[in-house]
Amino acid sequence: MLWAEEDLPLAAALRMLHGGVLYRDIWFDKPPLLPAVYLLWGARIGPVLRVAGAVYAWLCCWLAYAFAGGLWSRREGYAAAALLGFFLTFDTHSAVLPLAADLLLLAPHLAAVLLASRRQFFRSGVAAGIGFLINAKGVFVLAACVVFAWPGVMPLLAGFVVPNMAAAGWLVGTGSAGPYIDQVWRWGAQYAGSPVVADPVWNGVVRTLNWLGFHAVLVIGAGVYWWRAKAREYKFAAWLGICSIGVVLGWRFFPRYYFLPLPALAIPAARGLSLIRSRAVIALALVAMAVPLIRFGPRYATLANSNDLAMDRDSREASRIALHNAPPDGSLYVWGYRPEMYVYTQLRPATRFLECQALTGVPADRHLTSSEIVLTSGTHEAREELARSRPDVLIDGLSLYNPALAMDRYPELRAWLAGYREVARTKGSVIYVATIKR
Repeated sequence: MLWAEEDLPLAAALRMLHGGVLYRDIWFDKPPLLPAVYLLWGARIGPVLRVAGAVYAWLCCWLAYAFAGGLWSRREGYAAAALLGFFLTFDTHSAVLPLAADLLLLAPHLAAVLLASRRQFFRSGVAAGIGFLINAKGVFVLAACVVFAWPGVMPLLAGFVVPNMAAAGWLVGTGSAGPYIDQVWRWGAQYAGSPVVADPVWNGVVRTLNWLGFHAVLVIGAGVYWWRAKAREYKFAAWLGICSIGVVLGWRFFPRYYFLPLPALAIPAARGLSLIRSRAVIALALVAMAVPLIRFGPRYATLANSNDLAMDRDSREASRIALHNAPPDGSLYVWGYRPEMYVYTQLRPATRFLECQALTGVPADRHLTSSEIVLTSGTHEAREELARSRPDVLIDGLSLYNPALAMDRYPELRAWLAGYREVARTKGSVIYVATIKR
């Protein structure tokens, strides 16, 4: 299956493989290296994608081992790797699978702070810069590196600038700089300023307390470290504080956002746990680790009944119907946030819009149930651009969930939609084909 967090980067990477230029030819609201990662294995799915995820998780654990082992001893290194691997498995039921933006920041995050702690400031900055080109929250990684590198800030900043200047040169050279600013930063700012719940502060308090309770073994270990450590404790505390600000940004507190403070807590926790000699405290730590194991371990056996999997099955079914009705070199447009259908069908996207956030102005994290507009400019022009396209197959993956965002609600799309006829429906999708063959 494919998970929602990886669908759009995969679809964008597939379009890039066929000559599309990010931002100019592909509307994409994340930094450029995110879809580029999928190019390393040709944007293939199935076992190749899942093996890549496992290798990436192993790399993160190895970096945690190198960090803690280099600071203290192998004992702490093994503890840091084990703790990180444990929570990468049990934090969310999809955490062991999708290489999404928040998880993909983890390796450059660990590498950057590790290198800063070893006084390799320029290399640390390069790692932080690469992280920033995967996830904008890489700026918090840079801030954490400043704490570890102080006063060696200039080589750190120079290293950070290098990959970002290279990316800026590519954006200017391909004519993508303007679209990049609009899609990643202007849209991102509007999105960050629109919380999804009525009381985001209370939501943040509850979710953070839940996360700390779920990670009680890390809290115990880090608490022991800060209680007994003679040096570096302020740096680790500052690292955790800076990363916690990154979780608060946007007032959403999604579980995946907590991948940002995870290493800042796991590394000092590994040292603190190695210092414990009390059998009672050791027993308490083991009980704390049993909580996520017991709470979420059984979910892997019942995953087939999850909402994520149900929508993925629907996407596969709709994709099979679309392929059956498409010509060999056919094109596709999907209304809604269902970019996995481009991956499953391998059909050519008919427009630069691989999902409809830019056309409705409603973010994907709420558009199945809400029609509250966040993006306030450019949506009319985007719908007019869609109306000029002529996909051979059209899949509506949104209207059955949220009729308020149905395509026929938009005047710019009514005449365009009249050129298609419905050929099939699934539980969550409507499949259309063009009435006039191109």
